[in-house]
Amino acid sequence: QVQLVGSGGGLVQAGGSLRLSCAASGRAFSSYTLGWFRQAPGKEREFVAGIHWSDRTYYSDSVKGRFTVSRENAKNTVYLQMNSLKPGDGAVYYCAAGRASSVALAMAGSYDYWGQGTQVTVSS
Repeated sequence: QVQLVGSGGGLVQAGGSLRLSCAASGRAFSSYTLGWFRQAPGKEREFVAGIHWSDRTYYSDSVKGRFTVSRENAKNTVYLQMNSLKPGDGAVYYCAAGRASSVALAMAGSYDYWGQGTQVTVSS
């Protein structure tokens, strides 16, 4: 069993930066694939970024070049550094953990454990 607790959300102006963190409890953190998803009001949850247990990273086209996902296995923590934020990036951001393969990493159904979500609001 893995429990995930996300943090770091908040209100930021367009063009600003935020770093989200997600701390995990449980064992074998380094063997999990970790993902970040977001959901805006009235929209479906969408993949943002993921990091495979091999440390290979993946990004949605909408955030590529602006967001960076990383993990620190010694601290059981995954991060999402978000730069050049746009109003369209505003959403509740969720971290997730699972045994997803690299080809299924962008699919929410590939993850077994989810954090509670943290709100990101970007003002124009």
